[in-house]
Amino acid sequence: MDARIPPRPIATPCIKVCMVDGQSGLCLGCHRTLPEIARWAGFSDDERTAILAELPARRDRIAPEKLGLV
Repeated sequence: MDARIPPRPIATPCIKVCMVDGQSGLCLGCHRTLPEIARWAGFSDDERTAILAELPARRDRIAPEKLGLV
């Protein structure tokens, strides 16, 4: 790899609101789990794409009043 070419940025759903809901185990900002957040940079593009596709449906697992906190 050419040292002059910067690495390609990794797509992330992070919105810089990092609070994990104890009941659902999901981040109130991006709806990922703590293990997913921790391993995000190590996932393949396909793994990240699969998780990103699941995130909108995960919002329903968080109590609506908690989402008002972010």
